[in-house]
Amino acid sequence: MQRKANARWQGTVKEGSGTLSVQSGVLTDTPYSFVARFGDGKGTNPEELIAAAHAGCFTMALSFMLNGSGFTAEAIDTEATLTMDQVNGNWTITAIHLTTRARVPEIDAAKFAETANNAKANCPVSRVLNATITLDAALVA
Repeated sequence: MQRKANARWQGTVKEGSGTLSVQSGVLTDTPYSFVARFGDGKGTNPEELIAAAHAGCFTMALSFMLNGSGFTAEAIDTEATLTMDQVNGNWTITAIHLTTRARVPEIDAAKFAETANNAKANCPVSRVLNATITLDAALVA
């Protein structure tokens, strides 16, 4: 399986801007810029997209693993908070914290925690990231 995305940039890094598009078309010429990346500018940025990809990947993996254990989630909500720091003078994604809340009938807290930790460790996006990944997973009524 392969997926594709495209980026275009024009101008200097601080004053210029670019667009991102993805194969599915859900993002088409979506703006991104230095100000959107390091400030409050309009548009997206690579780190935000990585956080979104991680939240989505983990949530799907958790659903899949719950199903494999005989459970079906009524809802799973996940937020991924990405941290980027200077490491040896280079911007580096150092951590992602996943916060997930799920409604899963008939599962006990221990089984849910085990399954969530397995999803965190084994979703494809977790496996590609060279960052500390932490998880706060809880069941909700």
